Amino acid sequence: MLITDKTVTKIYKINPMLEKLNAQLKNSITYRDFKALFQFRKNVENFDTPTGLTFSDNSFIRYLAFAALYFAQGIPGGLLHFAIPAWMATVDYSAMDVGKYLAIVTLPWSFKLIAAPIMDRFTFLPMGRRRPWLIAGQFGIVMGLILMSTIQDPSNNLTMLMSFGFVINLFTIFQDIATDGLAIDVLPEHQQARANGLMWGSKTVGVAAIVSVTIVLIKAVGFGSTLLLFSVLVFIIMIIPILVKERSVERRLPWTKGGIAEEVLNLQLPSWKLIFQKLVKVVFMPVSIMMGFAAFSFSIIAGILMAALPVFAVQELEWSDNQFPQILGSAKLIAGVLGMFIGGALIDIIGKIKMVSWLIVSMIALFVAFYFLSDSWQNDDIIYTFIISYHILDVFITIVIFAIAMQLCSKQVAATQFTLYMTVSNLGMSLGSYLFGHMEQVLQWKYIFLLNVIFLAIMFVFIRYIDFDKHKKKLDLKTI
Repeated sequence: MLITDKTVTKIYKINPMLEKLNAQLKNSITYRDFKALFQFRKNVENFDTPTGLTFSDNSFIRYLAFAALYFAQGIPGGLLHFAIPAWMATVDYSAMDVGKYLAIVTLPWSFKLIAAPIMDRFTFLPMGRRRPWLIAGQFGIVMGLILMSTIQDPSNNLTMLMSFGFVINLFTIFQDIATDGLAIDVLPEHQQARANGLMWGSKTVGVAAIVSVTIVLIKAVGFGSTLLLFSVLVFIIMIIPILVKERSVERRLPWTKGGIAEEVLNLQLPSWKLIFQKLVKVVFMPVSIMMGFAAFSFSIIAGILMAALPVFAVQELEWSDNQFPQILGSAKLIAGVLGMFIGGALIDIIGKIKMVSWLIVSMIALFVAFYFLSDSWQNDDIIYTFIISYHILDVFITIVIFAIAMQLCSKQVAATQFTLYMTVSNLGMSLGSYLFGHMEQVLQWKYIFLLNVIFLAIMFVFIRYIDFDKHKKKLDLKTI
């Protein structure tokens, strides 16, 4: 059955809010779509006056909640990407095993491009656009950690480590997309840079904390008990999106009172066709393409270093089991704190493009200096300085990349477009981890580190072509 625009327009007079959807749909709609519109009407009209904490109305709650949610991402991130690879090196897994493990467990991050449009298209609007997915993702992380804690003989079970690590990261991407989408939806533009510094800094602190204590806890209480402890931490943080609503009129839980906020109808694109039409138009804009190549190049470096550093420290430098995790945790903690309290402020003062250019040049200088100091690598102070300096620069560049990506996003498909940038980044990270396993077999360590200069140079070239003003003018013309 087909219902024409003329018929629907008459019905819309009953509720002006539905007229907003009519303006978005433009064309005729099916009977199923028509029924969905009346369900929206029902949800909008049948609620009491709600109260309580919200993301949209309280700056302090926004900063606090986003910091906590990104800290929660740091728990599986620190465990799966850093602590377990470092632990694997101590129990004699080979460099190829570590590279294979990281390539598999980081792979779900490349699925974000599939997950984001699904989350934009299907959501329970009475609870907000993002909260239902956010809560589901957080709960999945908790369950994944609990299941991973049941692995028998993890020191000799690479397949199960990779399988459960893959599952945990699969749920983490839903938590991540929902958090980023929520930030784009509710953060005023003037708070985005500072929020990005706080968010990424918090995640880095979370990673640092997990890296610092994981191997110590495994030795003290065992692999399974350590993962159960981390699952409790993630569950506690999950309470925040359960209690704090996106907007005041919405439901806290599916069975409580509330409805759909009017601004949500302005943001929600009600069909796959509209989502993909808008996404294709903005993604193939020149600046978006430049941003994609820059993010991909930088993430290859992150993937290489993620896999290389634990193997380099334990097997090449013959550090003790605890030495590398402790220095890595300290480096990430320092970088995270600096990112939280300095990163966003520096972006505001210096400017995004100028700041990231300086940071890229600084990282190039760091890798070149480390190459020429290869004869002195037995001096722990040189290694400590390199690891700490690299992670500070890495966090600051990442914060700027996030801020640039948010500014380039179209509001209508911001979550999906932002996810596209992050998906490209994670593909680069997986490629970097995979490449390391082969590089380690044919190259000396000093050349493995020096090779990263090539990817930084590529990133520098593409970043210099990003022009926000020109992009915004073109973006304003790209209407559906």
